[in-house]
Amino acid sequence: MFKTILVACDGSESAAKAFDYALELAQRFGGQIRAMSVIHVPDFGGQVEAAALVESAQAQYQAMAERLRQRAETAGVPFSFETVAGHPAERITACAQTRGADLIVMGHRGKSLVERWLTGSTTKQVMGYAHCPVLIVR
Repeated sequence: MFKTILVACDGSESAAKAFDYALELAQRFGGQIRAMSVIHVPDFGGQVEAAALVESAQAQYQAMAERLRQRAETAGVPFSFETVAGHPAERITACAQTRGADLIVMGHRGKSLVERWLTGSTTKQVMGYAHCPVLIVR
C-alpha cells in the first residue's frame, strides 16, 4: 500500500513522532522511507548570511539524518535522506511528486494564530497541494 513514504524532518519533537509513524508504516507495508529537510532561506539578508545559514543547517540536518538512518537500519527499512533549500511546502510537495511518494508524513507544528492567519502553515499548504495522501502526526 505505502511503498515510498516521504517524511519531512525539521528536528522538532512533532517531526520525530512523524518519523516514528512512518517507520512503523514502512515496516508494516514493506516500504521505504525518503526523509527530507528543507532549509528556508529568508528573502532578506545578503548572500554571505544565506550561505552561512545553509551551511549550518546542512550540518545539523546531516547529524539528524545519521540518527534516523541508524533507526531505519535497525528496523530493516530502506532509508534515504536529502536536504534542500527553498520554500518548505513547495519543496516537500515537489519532492513527493518526483520521488513517487505514496504518502507524505509530517508533524503538526503549532504556530500562533496571527502567524497562521498571515502566512498559513507549511502543513496546511502541503495538504492543499500534495498529489498523494498526507498524514499529520501530533
